[in-house]
Amino acid sequence: MIGILAELIISGLLLWYIDKKTLSVLGFKPTRNRIMNWTTGFLLAALVCLIYHVMNKTFSDNSWILNKHMTLQTIFTSVWWTLRSVIFEELIFRGALLYLAIEKLGIKIACYLSAICFGVYHLFSYNAFGNPIQMVIIFFMTGIFGLMLAFAFAKTKSLYLPFGLHLGWNIFNIVVFSNGPLGQQVLIKANEHKPEGLISLFIFLFQIFALPILVYWYLRYLKKQDISTQKKEAL
Repeated sequence: MIGILAELIISGLLLWYIDKKTLSVLGFKPTRNRIMNWTTGFLLAALVCLIYHVMNKTFSDNSWILNKHMTLQTIFTSVWWTLRSVIFEELIFRGALLYLAIEKLGIKIACYLSAICFGVYHLFSYNAFGNPIQMVIIFFMTGIFGLMLAFAFAKTKSLYLPFGLHLGWNIFNIVVFSNGPLGQQVLIKANEHKPEGLISLFIFLFQIFALPILVYWYLRYLKKQDISTQKKEAL
């Protein structure tokens, strides 16, 4: 929590010093639309993550085993760790720095820069250095994910949608399906079998592109809703 508080203080200072703005420009204030965006983002990410893991299980002759060592307290601890990590990353990559970059460079350049930084950051967090193929895969996967989150922030002018997307994916991927730095969590794979061939490639591409495509459609829907509302107000 100290790190998150430090991020907020530094973000506020940067916004005021560079652009004479306050933290309010990051869209912290809850509104009906922002809460709806958070909920939609969380559910979309959870759904895509669920489908991804179901496909992995179905096409690899595998199954899940409930971790008998998990308790409500350990689940709460894992969820709390995931929540803090998501908040920390969102404030860095979709917070004040992205807002200022959008103001100075425009949406596209700022979002691409944010995605590149997000991808590089995960090379360090995954300790992927030394294996070029693994580095390329991690950078590409997390970079695409970061690009989606950056555009979600830019188009909604709020952290609610990217935060919901990020949290929904990480909660299900890390805590529910034990696919992350916390090790064995709620569900454990019965064996090490993995999909092969074209099916493996399809599942890999689904993992990378399914959620960004859904978010793209959702952002287009929001844009149409805004245009429709503006037309009604103009009448």
